[in-house]
Amino acid sequence: MLDKKEKELVDLARKASENAYAVYSGYKVGAALQTAAGKIYTGCNVENASYSLTNCAERTAIFKAVSEGEKEFESLAVYVQSDTLFPPCGACRQVIAEFSDDMTIIYANQNKVVKSNIKKLLPESFKLS
Repeated sequence: MLDKKEKELVDLARKASENAYAVYSGYKVGAALQTAAGKIYTGCNVENASYSLTNCAERTAIFKAVSEGEKEFESLAVYVQSDTLFPPCGACRQVIAEFSDDMTIIYANQNKVVKSNIKKLLPESFKLS
């Protein structure tokens, strides 16, 4: 199902999940984002006692990449240290759609891997144009 590059992204997302600050939910999430140029940025979830200030792993990776000048992305892998499988949340889906109409999205946990794309996960994203 996954090619070698995609498996590497999932592994990098798993490693990034180890850095998560998940003291409230207990769900450690990591993400690995591959740019069109082939560079990979990772991120983890960072929770906060004021829950609305929490940042998801997916957005952490995307914001890191954007802050370094990257704006063209090919694929994103998300890993959660759990038996529960979580696709990207709605906020993350919208941020992903801001940068790509067809980005590959892989989400995984300890037992399962799902490969999808942003078109399937957010078929009618909000666009200003």
